[in-house]
Amino acid sequence: MSVNYIPRRFTVVRDRDLCINCGCCVRQCSNECHYFTDDNEKVVVNSDNCVACHRCVDLCPTKALRIEKYVCDYRDNANWTPQYQQEICRQAETGSVLLSAMGTPKDYPIYWDKILLNASQVTNPSIDPLREPMEIRTILGRKPEKISVERKGKSKTDMPPQVILETPIMFSAMSFGSISLNAQKSLAMAAKKLGTLFNTGEGGLHPDLLDYTDCAVVQVASGRFGVHKKYLENSRYIEIKIGQGAKPGIGGHLPGEKVNIEVSNARMIPKGSDAISPAPHHDIYSIEDLRQLIWSLKQATDNKKPVAVKIAAVHNIAAIASGTARAGADIIVIDGFRGGTGAAPTRIRDNVGIPIELALAAADQRLRDESIRSRISLVAAGSFRCSADIVKAIALGADACYCASAPLIAMGCHMCQTCNTGKCNWGIATQRPELTKRLNPEIMHKRVENLVNAWNHEIKEIMGGMGINSVDSLRGNRLMLRGIGLSEKELEILGIKHAGE
Repeated sequence: MSVNYIPRRFTVVRDRDLCINCGCCVRQCSNECHYFTDDNEKVVVNSDNCVACHRCVDLCPTKALRIEKYVCDYRDNANWTPQYQQEICRQAETGSVLLSAMGTPKDYPIYWDKILLNASQVTNPSIDPLREPMEIRTILGRKPEKISVERKGKSKTDMPPQVILETPIMFSAMSFGSISLNAQKSLAMAAKKLGTLFNTGEGGLHPDLLDYTDCAVVQVASGRFGVHKKYLENSRYIEIKIGQGAKPGIGGHLPGEKVNIEVSNARMIPKGSDAISPAPHHDIYSIEDLRQLIWSLKQATDNKKPVAVKIAAVHNIAAIASGTARAGADIIVIDGFRGGTGAAPTRIRDNVGIPIELALAAADQRLRDESIRSRISLVAAGSFRCSADIVKAIALGADACYCASAPLIAMGCHMCQTCNTGKCNWGIATQRPELTKRLNPEIMHKRVENLVNAWNHEIKEIMGGMGINSVDSLRGNRLMLRGIGLSEKELEILGIKHAGE
């Protein structure tokens, strides 16, 4: 008999006085935690399989279930923590790389929580967003060096292609394959209603999303999955994915069991085959190579689409952003290390990259110092949890922000961090038909809309409290920020003063 060296993580507690053995939990759990006894009279549980997705708890008609953390004490050791011991045992058993999903759960500093916002008082009166105009419309794309105007005020300058957003919030890249079509369609429907954009990720464009191409961002990643001329044209702008915050320097891997016929058609790969994205683009090994790809994509779309470049937040991000801007990118997307992922090597996710707050501030300042900030738009990504995070990001220099985890939570995600298994009980990170049908786009897109509309109202209220009536006036306005509990070096990189100054 083999020994299981890894204790379970959770215990499913069933109140027998409330349980009616209806079998709802059995039907709802894709992890096979719940099952009937041999006589089909009684439901029992195998807690070893529980990932704390809460599907059974939320849908139990009699509220007979709850999930508790399973406590199994180890000898105290600050270095060899229970987590590291369990991970060593798992690798000793499998010989495999540890995989994880979503953002890192490590207790690294969250700088949003150490930045405070300024507010108007006597000399700079606040603005009431309910009674006075408040502009949160955002324009992304390259700006001309100068504008020539006729005597009557009409511009004579040919403007480069730009994108107008009704909110500074967009939905970040999540490919069809890593998430279900219903999840992606929910984001597309919400984006269309909100006047913003959703990103298809590197999984191509499903035919069911052709009605939403006016609010789509399409990715060109190292695997070139689903990339063809029509794909590029069916977008508002094109994004070259160089890096991802959750796994800088690492390519992607969609397991073959997730590649059904629809995914294979969208990605243009054989059904059931692993979709492997190489770590590098094999045609990009320099800034000059990147310039060539940007130029080629613009030529392929008759110079009608802005081209963005997505890079992961790493230690030399300021220099990378500068080179990317000079290579001809219209938009630079910087993805911080807390950003989510469908699957990443655990050691990469938890140890590589830097926080978006520091990366954004450094990149924005470098572009300003080189007098090229006005040429480019900056989009920040990497775990925005609330409207205040968005406001702080804009004040640090972002033109707009990508959100992914928050919309998924709005659709039911409980952060069980097992997206890579394809067993998502909420129908989000799965391709199993019996699970994907649980997510109804007609319902879920409204929940996502509600979330963004609520954030939009809060953004207006926060700006009104600052005495600012437009996102343009907030962008890069670090005088409206103060740090608390930060070192001098952290304040220097962020470009803000300490609270009280």
